[in-house]
Amino acid sequence: MSGKSQRLVELDFFRGLVLLIIVVDHIGGSMVSRFTLHAFALNDAAEVFVFLGGFATATAYASLAERRSENAARLRFVKRAFEIYRAFLVTAALMLVTTFVLRPLFGHAPNLVLHDLDSLVTAPAASIAQILTFERQPYLAAVLPMYALFALAVPLALPLARSKPWLLLAASLALWALAPQIGEYMPSVDDNLWDFNPAAWQLMFMLGVLARCQPVYQRVASHRFGWTVSAMALALIVGMAYYKLLVLPPVLDSAFKRDLAGARVVNFLAIAWVAANLARYGVVKAVAQRLPWVGAVGRDGMVSFIAGAVISLVVDSILFTLTDGLINVPAGLAADAIAISALLAVPRLRQPVAAWLSARQRVPAAVPATDTGAR
Repeated sequence: MSGKSQRLVELDFFRGLVLLIIVVDHIGGSMVSRFTLHAFALNDAAEVFVFLGGFATATAYASLAERRSENAARLRFVKRAFEIYRAFLVTAALMLVTTFVLRPLFGHAPNLVLHDLDSLVTAPAASIAQILTFERQPYLAAVLPMYALFALAVPLALPLARSKPWLLLAASLALWALAPQIGEYMPSVDDNLWDFNPAAWQLMFMLGVLARCQPVYQRVASHRFGWTVSAMALALIVGMAYYKLLVLPPVLDSAFKRDLAGARVVNFLAIAWVAANLARYGVVKAVAQRLPWVGAVGRDGMVSFIAGAVISLVVDSILFTLTDGLINVPAGLAADAIAISALLAVPRLRQPVAAWLSARQRVPAAVPATDTGAR
């Protein structure tokens, strides 16, 4: 197997694993989420998700530009922005529909989008317009608007990543530094700031793009003193875990995540370096081959994300109601098993549905039973 395909296998595995983690992380009573990334690090699965998005984007852009042309690659990602916008609308609608269905029995669950649903009922035209313009972002749909903006930036960012990487990095860092001020001007309702400030989170996306386009890791890791960087990364992970578990308050200010605090970036980079080492020595590939269903979730990333949003909202609402919001180990483990199994089933269910739809599109329209000879 070529190096390129190996990387793609590992990329699919990491993306699938992150999507599974995101599902359990949004279930309040989950037991598995007590041991996921956010439990011991200053960052969480969101950084991994966005970074891998940048990496996958650079991979797809380079492949399309090589097979066809730069112009085809640019046009593809403009189209991709509209596909993500459509996915946002679908996810937002599903958040509202799910809340409407669950409200009669599970209306006290904290993550139901009750305010957005009430606004839709009382002022439907205004609420729909606010969703269409990103002013209103119901719950887990909130991550997708920034992805649509990132896709629009790809035709400019990718050529820079290949020819002038330091210029792209400097511009990205400058935009990140100004993000808190820029976030104040993003369109929103009720003066609510976006859950993910795109001016800040573009840094994580661009780091993924640069990691794919520039062999910085390969050069440093292959140096005779490359092991010292790995040792420093491990020490940083341990130190930040100690700081997170024993020093920081249990709940941090929302801006810490919304504006992508520098400590989150540093912690993620340390973890990413160690993960890259595991990939380099074949550990990730071996695990991915043993767990192919995780990679299947990663390959169906957009569909799996949308399905995962619904799964986590449903499971969280039911679990919260059944346990009165209290920690219940057996119920939490059962909820994790249901949520993970449901997301793992999404690619398996999608394939026969897609095949059925494709087969229907290939069936020629019935010829009208017209007696042409009588004309």
